[in-house]
Amino acid sequence: MKKVVLAYSGGLDTSIIIPWLKENYGYEVIAMAADLGQGEELNPLHEKALKSGAAKLYIEDVKKEFVTDYIYPTLRSGAIYEGKYLLGTSMARPLIAKRLVEIAAKEGAEAIAHGATGKGNDQVRFELTVKALNPDLKIVAPWREWDIRSRDDAFDYAEARGIPVPVTKSRPYSMDRNIWHLSHEGGALEDPGQEPPDDVLVLTVAPEKAPDKPTYVEIEFEQGTPKKIDGQELVPDALLEQLNKLGGANGIGIVDMVENRLVGMKSRGVYETPGGTILWLAHREMELLTLDRITLHYKEQVALRYAELVYDGVWFSPLREALDAFVNVTQRTVTGTVRMKLYKGNCTPAGTTSPYSMYNEDMATFGADEVYTQADAEGFINLFGLPLKVRALMEKKAGLR
Repeated sequence: MKKVVLAYSGGLDTSIIIPWLKENYGYEVIAMAADLGQGEELNPLHEKALKSGAAKLYIEDVKKEFVTDYIYPTLRSGAIYEGKYLLGTSMARPLIAKRLVEIAAKEGAEAIAHGATGKGNDQVRFELTVKALNPDLKIVAPWREWDIRSRDDAFDYAEARGIPVPVTKSRPYSMDRNIWHLSHEGGALEDPGQEPPDDVLVLTVAPEKAPDKPTYVEIEFEQGTPKKIDGQELVPDALLEQLNKLGGANGIGIVDMVENRLVGMKSRGVYETPGGTILWLAHREMELLTLDRITLHYKEQVALRYAELVYDGVWFSPLREALDAFVNVTQRTVTGTVRMKLYKGNCTPAGTTSPYSMYNEDMATFGADEVYTQADAEGFINLFGLPLKVRALMEKKAGLR
């Protein structure tokens, strides 16, 4: 019997895909779930996968690799998609697909399968990774083939085969969770004109329910990578888990947005990224203190392109590697400590220090100083503004003003 390796989450879609692959392809289904920090969600997967018809289930602990090799490079780049989305799902898909390819080689499987819909971004992210790492593998995407057209159809398919699923028709959100974030789509969220229902949030409290007293946290960076929280050095996944708890308790990192999907449509989602939001904002403050103006501004342009690459699933590409090389050079001096104030959904800086600080109080002071000659500014302005002056003289001579 030929084998297929399925990206398995235990959710509605991947649960019904197991019997569908067996019925329609005659495959032996090897399920693979990546432990990206979902926590208790992974506990029932082994029993569920086998009950759904899988021959075996791999649960791969990739949390450390996820944080170190995917989250941290993206964090150092400053990438954020459309000014709001911190790319939690986007960063995870290449790693999941990479592990699928590795297990396919181990099992001698001829194909990879996934539960991404034909309307979404994840199909692109999974499949581009497979093409980049092993173009000989077949790819099966049931949502592009079967007769199921809605989540209600999927519920009915599962019920007819006695397959347990973790969602109900009364709470039909499509959720994706890892150590960086939790996303919510579908159900009542499909109407962007309505506020998200109260039952959506899981990792974070609503800002109005957060404590009335602010929480302060100090984050120490070394060359753009977070290393310590409040003076304590932590391994990457533990550091992020601690920031998730702090941020979640203070209502930090809730994003409600309508985004532009790669496939051409807009979608509405709610993202919870408590620890990631703290890190992104703290890293930004450290760069503001330690990077010179032209490097900082050019890096902002790189961050936009980096975010698009990650969002579009082009992780395993020469361009992403080249941008990483640029980013790594910029991070050589992004070292120091940032103190952040967390209060009712707001995360604001409360002090930044660095041995590589480019802030010079002697030059910036409004008081008397001995290092800056203010009269020099006149010559600078004359030269910097010369093109504007020449244009104005031309327009006057030509009768345009």
